[in-house]
Amino acid sequence: MAPIYDCSVDSELLTGMRLARAAIGRGELVVIPTDTVYGVAADAFSPAAVQRLLDAKGRGRQSPPPVLVPGIPTLAALAETVPDEVDALVKAFWPGGLTIVLPASPSLVWDLGETKGTVALRMPDNTIALELLSETGPLAVSSANLTGRPAARTAVEAEGMLGESISVYLDGGEAGSAYDRVEGKDSSSTIVDATALAAGVGGLRILRHGVISADRLREVVGDALDAPVP
Repeated sequence: MAPIYDCSVDSELLTGMRLARAAIGRGELVVIPTDTVYGVAADAFSPAAVQRLLDAKGRGRQSPPPVLVPGIPTLAALAETVPDEVDALVKAFWPGGLTIVLPASPSLVWDLGETKGTVALRMPDNTIALELLSETGPLAVSSANLTGRPAARTAVEAEGMLGESISVYLDGGEAGSAYDRVEGKDSSSTIVDATALAAGVGGLRILRHGVISADRLREVVGDALDAPVP
């Protein structure tokens, strides 16, 4: 059984973080807490590691994982262009539960799957995740669950689904507790597609409704957020 490290215990936190860094460096998978749900993480710049992540979840290349970043400056390095409205959203909601899809920088040497030249980026509001990201750099991170099952909110739930496909589990307590829980929904991030805005052919579009509401987004970007389709 892959070890679960209780990050509320200093000695386990230190050991777990050290082993997690090493596992990422070897192209293996690590489960980490975030502010929304638990995520399964892989080196974003290792195609083999990303494929291992997709295999562990039972997903195909047509469902590429988002990329978690350690700070706002990383956004400009990974995206080809960052519209002013996206910059405003990032300043308002990062770190936090907002994922933004943008055209990927053409200089990036990675293979996340069938991205069609885009990348989904988020800075999580979780100390453990941010510390790991600051040491590893951007990580491909998808919710820690098998495809079709609810996203894990605890390390134990994640282990029950992903088992030995993961090298290290970091237990940071229940994920998503900082957000209001909605019956029948998990605490996943809200995903906003900014590719049309970046190309100058449209506005922002919500791809997945999550912990950041459309009303809160509109408070920041106004009419740049397209009205929902009836």
